[in-house]
Amino acid sequence: MQTVSEIYNAKTEIKRSTFLSYLLPIAKFEEFHEILRSDHPKAAHIVWAYRKLNKYSQIIEAQSDDGEPKGTSGQPCLNALRGAGLIDAAVLVVRYFGGIKLGTGGLVRAYGGAANLVINEANLENFEQKDICCFFVPFSLTARFEHFLQKQNLEAKREFKEDGAIWQVEFNEEEFNAFYDFAHHFEAQNFAFLAIPLFARRIF
Repeated sequence: MQTVSEIYNAKTEIKRSTFLSYLLPIAKFEEFHEILRSDHPKAAHIVWAYRKLNKYSQIIEAQSDDGEPKGTSGQPCLNALRGAGLIDAAVLVVRYFGGIKLGTGGLVRAYGGAANLVINEANLENFEQKDICCFFVPFSLTARFEHFLQKQNLEAKREFKEDGAIWQVEFNEEEFNAFYDFAHHFEAQNFAFLAIPLFARRIF
Protein backbone atom coordinates (compact mmCIF):
# COMPACT_ATOMS: atom_id res chain seq x y z
CA MET A 1 0.00 0.00 0.00
CA GLN A 2 1.00 3.59 -0.63
CA THR A 3 0.08 7.03 0.72
CA VAL A 4 0.98 10.72 0.41
CA SER A 5 2.24 13.24 2.94
CA GLU A 6 1.43 16.49 1.10
CA ILE A 7 -1.17 18.01 -1.22
CA TYR A 8 -0.84 17.59 -4.99
CA ASN A 9 -2.93 19.17 -7.75
CA ALA A 10 -3.54 18.85 -11.48
CA LYS A 11 -5.78 20.44 -14.11
CA THR A 12 -7.46 19.12 -17.24
CA GLU A 13 -10.10 20.39 -19.66
CA ILE A 14 -12.65 18.17 -21.42
CA LYS A 15 -15.23 19.65 -23.82
CA ARG A 16 -14.91 23.09 -22.20
CA SER A 17 -15.39 21.75 -18.66
CA THR A 18 -12.41 22.35 -16.36
CA PHE A 19 -11.45 19.69 -13.82
CA LEU A 20 -9.16 20.62 -10.92
CA SER A 21 -8.01 17.52 -9.05
CA TYR A 22 -6.29 17.26 -5.67
CA LEU A 23 -4.65 14.35 -3.84
CA LEU A 24 -3.92 14.74 -0.14
CA PRO A 25 -3.46 12.94 3.19
CA ILE A 26 -6.71 11.87 4.83
CA ALA A 27 -5.87 13.98 7.90
CA LYS A 28 -6.22 17.13 5.77
CA PHE A 29 -9.39 16.07 3.94
CA GLU A 30 -12.14 17.83 5.91
CA GLU A 31 -10.29 21.13 6.25
CA PHE A 32 -9.24 21.15 2.59
CA HIS A 33 -12.75 20.26 1.44
CA GLU A 34 -14.05 23.37 3.20
CA ILE A 35 -11.26 25.46 1.66
CA LEU A 36 -12.25 24.30 -1.82
CA ARG A 37 -15.91 25.13 -1.16
CA SER A 38 -14.87 28.62 -0.10
CA ASP A 39 -12.40 29.16 -2.96
CA HIS A 40 -14.67 27.80 -5.71
CA PRO A 41 -18.21 29.04 -5.00
CA LYS A 42 -19.07 29.01 -8.72
CA ALA A 43 -17.92 25.43 -9.32
CA ALA A 44 -20.64 23.08 -10.49
CA HIS A 45 -19.45 20.14 -8.36
CA ILE A 46 -16.76 19.18 -5.85
CA VAL A 47 -16.54 15.40 -6.06
CA TRP A 48 -14.47 13.39 -3.58
CA ALA A 49 -13.40 9.93 -2.49
CA TYR A 50 -11.11 8.55 0.20
CA ARG A 51 -9.66 5.35 1.60
CA LYS A 52 -8.36 5.05 5.16
CA LEU A 53 -7.29 2.37 7.59
CA ASN A 54 -8.90 2.21 11.01
CA LYS A 55 -7.22 0.94 14.17
CA TYR A 56 -8.54 -2.56 13.49
CA SER A 57 -6.66 -2.64 10.16
CA GLN A 58 -9.93 -2.41 8.24
CA ILE A 59 -10.09 -0.31 5.07
CA ILE A 60 -12.82 2.35 5.22
CA GLU A 61 -13.95 3.85 1.91
CA ALA A 62 -16.32 6.70 1.09
CA GLN A 63 -17.17 8.84 -1.92
CA SER A 64 -19.56 11.57 -3.07
CA ASP A 65 -20.91 12.47 -6.52
CA ASP A 66 -21.90 15.92 -5.20
CA GLY A 67 -24.86 16.23 -7.55
CA GLU A 68 -23.43 14.45 -10.58
CA PRO A 69 -25.43 11.40 -11.76
CA LYS A 70 -24.99 8.53 -9.33
CA GLY A 71 -21.87 6.44 -9.89
CA THR A 72 -20.38 8.71 -12.54
CA SER A 73 -17.87 10.67 -10.48
CA GLY A 74 -17.19 9.65 -6.88
CA GLN A 75 -16.88 5.98 -7.76
CA PRO A 76 -14.33 6.52 -10.59
CA CYS A 77 -12.27 8.64 -8.16
CA LEU A 78 -12.44 5.87 -5.57
CA ASN A 79 -11.43 3.32 -8.19
CA ALA A 80 -8.39 5.46 -9.03
CA LEU A 81 -7.33 5.37 -5.36
CA ARG A 82 -7.83 1.60 -5.29
CA GLY A 83 -5.90 1.12 -8.52
CA ALA A 84 -2.89 2.99 -7.10
CA GLY A 85 -3.06 1.06 -3.82
CA LEU A 86 -3.51 4.31 -1.90
CA ILE A 87 -4.55 4.34 1.74
CA ASP A 88 -5.08 7.18 4.23
CA ALA A 89 -5.50 9.41 1.18
CA ALA A 90 -8.28 11.43 -0.42
CA VAL A 91 -8.91 12.81 -3.89
CA LEU A 92 -11.14 15.78 -4.66
CA VAL A 93 -12.15 17.00 -8.11
CA VAL A 94 -13.59 20.48 -8.70
CA ARG A 95 -15.60 20.80 -11.93
CA TYR A 96 -16.43 24.00 -13.73
CA PHE A 97 -19.15 23.20 -16.25
CA GLY A 98 -18.34 24.33 -19.79
CA GLY A 99 -21.82 24.09 -21.27
CA ILE A 100 -21.45 20.72 -23.01
CA LYS A 101 -22.91 17.63 -21.34
CA LEU A 102 -20.49 14.70 -21.23
CA GLY A 103 -22.98 11.85 -20.76
CA THR A 104 -22.65 9.03 -18.27
CA GLY A 105 -19.66 7.36 -19.89
CA GLY A 106 -17.97 10.70 -20.50
CA LEU A 107 -18.32 11.69 -16.86
CA VAL A 108 -16.84 8.39 -15.68
CA ARG A 109 -13.85 8.85 -17.98
CA ALA A 110 -13.45 12.52 -17.07
CA TYR A 111 -13.49 12.09 -13.30
CA GLY A 112 -11.45 8.89 -13.35
CA GLY A 113 -8.96 10.57 -15.66
CA ALA A 114 -8.72 13.67 -13.46
CA ALA A 115 -8.10 11.54 -10.37
CA ASN A 116 -5.47 9.42 -12.12
CA LEU A 117 -3.78 12.55 -13.48
CA VAL A 118 -3.09 13.97 -10.02
CA ILE A 119 -2.10 10.54 -8.67
CA ASN A 120 0.46 10.24 -11.47
CA GLU A 121 1.83 13.68 -10.55
CA ALA A 122 2.26 12.76 -6.87
CA ASN A 123 5.23 11.42 -4.98
CA LEU A 124 3.71 8.23 -3.55
CA GLU A 125 5.24 6.84 -0.37
CA ASN A 126 5.15 3.38 1.20
CA PHE A 127 2.39 3.20 3.81
CA GLU A 128 3.19 2.09 7.34
CA GLN A 129 0.47 1.58 9.89
CA LYS A 130 1.39 3.09 13.24
CA ASP A 131 -0.40 2.98 16.56
CA ILE A 132 0.11 4.65 19.93
CA CYS A 133 1.70 2.86 22.87
CA CYS A 134 1.27 4.36 26.32
CA PHE A 135 3.61 3.42 29.15
CA PHE A 136 4.89 4.60 32.53
CA VAL A 137 8.60 5.28 33.08
CA PRO A 138 9.90 6.09 36.58
CA PHE A 139 12.39 8.95 36.82
CA SER A 140 15.20 6.49 37.58
CA LEU A 141 14.86 4.99 34.08
CA THR A 142 14.25 8.19 32.11
CA ALA A 143 17.77 8.47 30.66
CA ARG A 144 17.75 4.87 29.40
CA PHE A 145 14.41 5.28 27.61
CA GLU A 146 15.39 8.64 26.14
CA HIS A 147 18.59 7.09 24.78
CA PHE A 148 16.73 4.16 23.22
CA LEU A 149 14.12 6.35 21.51
CA GLN A 150 16.75 8.76 20.21
CA LYS A 151 18.67 5.88 18.62
CA GLN A 152 15.44 4.70 16.94
CA ASN A 153 14.52 8.26 15.80
CA LEU A 154 11.26 8.12 17.73
CA GLU A 155 9.58 10.96 19.60
CA ALA A 156 7.57 10.77 22.80
CA LYS A 157 4.90 12.89 24.43
CA ARG A 158 5.17 12.93 28.21
CA GLU A 159 2.86 13.72 31.09
CA PHE A 160 4.80 14.05 34.34
CA LYS A 161 3.65 12.54 37.61
CA GLU A 162 5.17 12.53 41.11
CA ASP A 163 7.39 9.49 40.56
CA GLY A 164 7.83 9.45 36.80
CA ALA A 165 6.02 10.18 33.55
CA ILE A 166 3.44 8.64 31.27
CA TRP A 167 4.90 8.43 27.75
CA GLN A 168 3.09 8.13 24.42
CA VAL A 169 4.93 6.96 21.32
CA GLU A 170 3.70 5.97 17.84
CA PHE A 171 5.21 2.68 16.64
CA ASN A 172 4.90 0.54 13.56
CA GLU A 173 5.02 -3.19 14.25
CA GLU A 174 8.76 -3.57 13.73
CA GLU A 175 9.52 -0.56 15.93
CA PHE A 176 7.25 -1.83 18.69
CA ASN A 177 8.82 -5.29 18.68
CA ALA A 178 12.26 -3.72 19.17
CA PHE A 179 10.90 -1.48 21.92
CA TYR A 180 9.24 -4.40 23.70
CA ASP A 181 12.48 -6.38 23.66
CA PHE A 182 14.20 -3.42 25.31
CA ALA A 183 11.51 -2.26 27.72
CA HIS A 184 9.87 -5.32 29.28
CA HIS A 185 13.04 -6.16 31.24
CA PHE A 186 12.43 -3.03 33.33
CA GLU A 187 9.00 -4.08 34.60
CA ALA A 188 10.64 -5.19 37.85
CA GLN A 189 11.81 -1.58 38.25
CA ASN A 190 8.29 -0.12 38.03
CA PHE A 191 8.17 0.38 34.27
CA ALA A 192 4.66 -0.53 33.03
CA PHE A 193 2.78 -0.79 29.74
CA LEU A 194 -0.52 1.10 30.03
CA ALA A 195 -1.95 0.79 26.52
CA ILE A 196 -0.53 -1.18 23.63
CA PRO A 197 -1.08 -1.12 19.85
CA LEU A 198 -3.70 -3.52 18.57
CA PHE A 199 -1.12 -5.32 16.44
CA ALA A 200 0.89 -6.08 19.63
CA ARG A 201 -1.88 -7.99 21.41
CA ARG A 202 -0.34 -11.34 20.46
CA ILE A 203 2.68 -10.56 22.67
CA PHE A 204 0.67 -9.99 25.84
